Amino acid sequence: MTIPAPETPYIAIELGILQGNIARAAEAARTAGIALRPHVKTHKIIEIARMQEAAGILGITVATLGEAEVFVEAGFPDVFIAYPLWLTPVKAKRLDALLDRATIRLGIDSLESGKKLAEHLRGRASLIELLIEVDCGHHRSGIAPESVGELATGLRELGLEVSGCFTFPGHSYSIDGRAAAAQDEAQALTHAQEQLVAAGFPDANIVSGGSTPSLAEADASVVTEQRPGVYVFNDAQQIELGSCGWEDIALTVHGTVVSVRGNRVIVDAGSKALGADKAPYASGYGRVLGHPDARIVALSEHHATIEFPQDAVPVLGDVLPVIPNHVCNTVNLADEVFVFDRGVVVDRWKVAARGRNS
Repeated sequence: MTIPAPETPYIAIELGILQGNIARAAEAARTAGIALRPHVKTHKIIEIARMQEAAGILGITVATLGEAEVFVEAGFPDVFIAYPLWLTPVKAKRLDALLDRATIRLGIDSLESGKKLAEHLRGRASLIELLIEVDCGHHRSGIAPESVGELATGLRELGLEVSGCFTFPGHSYSIDGRAAAAQDEAQALTHAQEQLVAAGFPDANIVSGGSTPSLAEADASVVTEQRPGVYVFNDAQQIELGSCGWEDIALTVHGTVVSVRGNRVIVDAGSKALGADKAPYASGYGRVLGHPDARIVALSEHHATIEFPQDAVPVLGDVLPVIPNHVCNTVNLADEVFVFDRGVVVDRWKVAARGRNS
């Protein structure tokens, strides 16, 4: 079947690079003796999760119940919701509906959340494997490692099953911070695991960590699994952090040059196509594949302003492959993506879990 050329702006995925990124991470995990449980919130696409599954993963990670529902419905049997859910009766009913269809693990960082779980799911709550979230330096959700034993004991008294601990070394998203974040991750998880053993949980042996920037730095003597997400596509942040090369970029947003003023051009891929993220270390609102010296200097809803060197300014009508800063947000803005094999459109995939944010 011939797939018509899409109108800009649209998301383009280069199939060979995507496959290479998935295979490389899977092989690195096997070599290190670490299981891979990729975070599918990055792509939200069933076909990509199938590729990851074929490459050899332990299971998948999601951020929301909605994402879990989509991937369980698609047949994925092992799902970790890496988020401290606060259950309402409605959410509890949705969570309960998953328990007979897949192994469900759930992040938790408070006894109060455990009480909600026990209250709403009653005897069914013991079917969920809980992983206690530890703060290893990112200072988002999660508790101090020294508090893990106390929380695990309280959860056990509620009749809940504690299977291990996890963390997110999000401070790896900093220039020259990847190795230090991985070290912080290993120290925090080691302490947390010691707390679990001391509290009488010798079988709570899942030790889960990982982020794309720190993936190569993980301590294989500590973590049993890693949960990277962005690695399947990579993005401008990963380029600037040094955790991937230009040749590893599998996803771009194609935009048409609609206006030219000197060395500044406007393309029709604004924040509603790219997302608006700009980390403190970012040199712009995204990059342009094939033009390493170009910078996106301004972004509005339907305009991206890109500065080019004087000798490399594109002309009206040119279609440019723009690399978003944060690819997770970009994909969540689109209903579908277009798959290319060496420049030829070969497929289109639905973003199945788009908007499933609760």
